[in-house]
Amino acid sequence: MSSTPAPSKRGPLVGLFVTCLVDLFRPSVAFAAIKLIEAGGAQVEVPQAQTCCGQPAYNSGDRQDAMAIAGQVIETFERFDYVVAPSGSCAGMLRLHYPRLLVDDPDFAERAGALAAKSFELTSFLVGVLGLTEVDAAFEENVTYHDSCSSLRELHVREAPRRLLASVEGLSLVELGESEVCCGFGGAFSVKYPDISGAILDAKVRDIVGTGASTVLAGDLGCLMHIASRLVRERTNVEARHVAEVLAGMTEDPAIAAPRQKR
Repeated sequence: MSSTPAPSKRGPLVGLFVTCLVDLFRPSVAFAAIKLIEAGGAQVEVPQAQTCCGQPAYNSGDRQDAMAIAGQVIETFERFDYVVAPSGSCAGMLRLHYPRLLVDDPDFAERAGALAAKSFELTSFLVGVLGLTEVDAAFEENVTYHDSCSSLRELHVREAPRRLLASVEGLSLVELGESEVCCGFGGAFSVKYPDISGAILDAKVRDIVGTGASTVLAGDLGCLMHIASRLVRERTNVEARHVAEVLAGMTEDPAIAAPRQKR
């Protein structure tokens, strides 16, 4: 008599919040995030109805539009067991700012809190929820890591990316002298206050170059694009990559801003 095989255990269903910058400028980060989440035993879906998290409107004081966007995001993602973003700033918007933004909304206050409780930045989800302690990847480079303000200060994400990077074959992490210092991006801040932003960025780039690392990693694409632009302008040989690409072993694509060779 043949026996009926036991049904396979299905992992939690994750809704991937891709983010605007990843969608428009670096889709490889989303594919890397999917690979990593699935490696941790979860299922992943990418809702086509998703849009911006509303952070630009929120930070600019446009609460009406920010609330409308937040409501759409909640309706799109609340069916998932978890919501994960490869971005500290977008994850922080969902996790911390939605409940504050919608606290007086009779239709969305409770739903915003429920979504917030299950929303995570990518590396913190991999380590803290899925229990992933190592990855199957190789990257034979000396790297340094930039902690974005949103990840570090809002979500207190620091150890998770470093723990996973420690398992990447051939990778050596050289810490920045001031890893906790802002890169000067801050979304609209870099546009409204370019001189201040530029001065902060100059200090960050000096710190990066001073490590001797060939690659700078981070978990927020906005920071990386900001840093990469100056690395190119200063004609350094330092590349910029999203940490998910390295952890997933998906580094075939050119760096976020291909560095020019020194003359």
